[in-house]
Amino acid sequence: MGDDKPMTYFGFLLRFLVPPILILALLAWRDHAHGRRLPQSLTGFPAWIVLGAHVVVAVAYTTPWDNYLVANRIWWYDPDLVTGLTLGWVPIEEYTFFVLQTLLTGLWLLFLARRLKEEPLQNSPRLRILSTVVLGLIWAAATTAFILGWRRGAYLALELAWALPPIMLQLAVGADLLWQYRRLVLAALLPVLFYLSAADALAIGFGTWTINPEMTVNLKLGHLPLEEFVFFLLTNTLIVFGMTLSLANESQARMRRWTIAIRRRAAR
Repeated sequence: MGDDKPMTYFGFLLRFLVPPILILALLAWRDHAHGRRLPQSLTGFPAWIVLGAHVVVAVAYTTPWDNYLVANRIWWYDPDLVTGLTLGWVPIEEYTFFVLQTLLTGLWLLFLARRLKEEPLQNSPRLRILSTVVLGLIWAAATTAFILGWRRGAYLALELAWALPPIMLQLAVGADLLWQYRRLVLAALLPVLFYLSAADALAIGFGTWTINPEMTVNLKLGHLPLEEFVFFLLTNTLIVFGMTLSLANESQARMRRWTIAIRRRAAR
C-alpha cells in the first residue's frame, strides 16, 4: 500500500500526533477556565514545568540511542520521505517525534489527573525493592544477550538495556506511589500505547521507515513488529511514571527524607 500513496515523516506527524495534541491543549485551557485543577496530592511541581522537563529529558536521553540504531541499520527511513535535514544519523523529523510523543502522553495524563479521585497511600518498601529487582534481572539478561551477539534479538535487547535503568530508578523511588495511582497510570498508558502502535504500523506499511527484519525476533502484532510495540510501551511508561512521580507531593517528601537521612549518616 505504501507504493501508491507514500507518506512523508512530517505528514505522519501532522496526521497522527499534532491533532490530538491540539485537542488536549484546548481541553487543558477549557479546564483551566472552568477551575478544574489537579488534585492536591499531585501539585508537587507546576504541571507545565514537569511536562517541559520531560520533553527535554526525552530528547537528551533518546538521541544517542536512536542515532546508534540508525547508524547500525537496525531501522532506517526513506530519504525521499524526509526533509533531508539530519542531526547525526537521525532526521529532524525523528527529534520532532520525541517532542510530540512526550507532549501527547503528558497532556493526556494531565487531562486524566484533573479528573482523578484520590486514594490512600500504603507505604511499601517491599514493593519498591521487589519490582526494581525483577526489572534488574530482565535488564541483565537483555544486556548479556546483546553483548553475546544475539543478532535476531539486537533491537529488543537494545530497547530493554536502554529503557529499563531509568524505569528501575522510578520504581525504586516510588513503585508504591505508582500503585496508589494505578488507575491513572494505566488509563494514561494504555490508550496512547495502542494508538501510537497502530499509527506506527501504518507508517511502516507506507514505507516511511523500515525495521530491519534481520535484527528482530520476527514476531508481529498484526503488521507491527513486536519491538515497536515494546518501544512504545517502554517510552510511554517512562513518561507516565516520571510525570506521576514528579507531580506527587509524597515522592518529593520522600526524597527530602532520604536526603536528610543520607546527610546525617555521612556526618557521623
